[in-house]
Amino acid sequence: MATRGSATAPRLGVVPARSGGRRSRPAFRYLLLVYRVPPTPAAARVAVWRQLKKVGAIYLQQSVCVFPDMPEVRAELETVLVRIAQSKGEYHLLPVPRPGPEEERKIVAQFVDQTSRHYQEIVENCEVNFQKEIEFETFRKNFTYEEAEEIRAEYDKIVDWFERVRRRDWFSVPDRKEAETWLRRSRRLLDGFEARVYAEQARSNDASPARRRPGAAVRAARGGRGPGGARRRVPRS
Repeated sequence: MATRGSATAPRLGVVPARSGGRRSRPAFRYLLLVYRVPPTPAAARVAVWRQLKKVGAIYLQQSVCVFPDMPEVRAELETVLVRIAQSKGEYHLLPVPRPGPEEERKIVAQFVDQTSRHYQEIVENCEVNFQKEIEFETFRKNFTYEEAEEIRAEYDKIVDWFERVRRRDWFSVPDRKEAETWLRRSRRLLDGFEARVYAEQARSNDASPARRRPGAAVRAARGGRGPGGARRRVPRS
């Protein structure tokens, strides 16, 4: 039965997936969303598209997408449906029984490909961006608290990104292991960099009292002045 858009989207019911016997993958039912959003303003259409991709949508064609029928997916879709209705758009949300083997194979392949690409982007971010950043700052000997905080913030963003992808990994994509390996490697690099920062800051703090107020003789020598304050002439050879 179709669910038609309105100013306030109705609460969605949950259709449990059937389970029977051993399966190589989850026995999902699916949700099909068909929607229309006015072409202007373009920002509204883009916002809906971004929200649907964040939920994990696979587009079968423009404005037609499919999801596994799961409670958490339905809960997230409620916000998107409200956004479509507020944008003066329309939608139909159709529960779909499990398709035949060939059609399901194609749907699952698209989900797996999408999730795999997300994991590979995380790996690339760890390898090309995060690791190179730490290597560069180490080469510069930029062991400051501010730099350590900036690098940790980048690491936290990667972890959050991974968790979002993992929650949408409904078919246990093999690339997840590689992404987890790179996250562990990135964490070790971060811990090592923070340890260097701590050591450098401690060394700087230990040395700072001796540098605060040099003795009078040292000040005179630096300024090239004699005990009375008069500037000494340095003979030229």
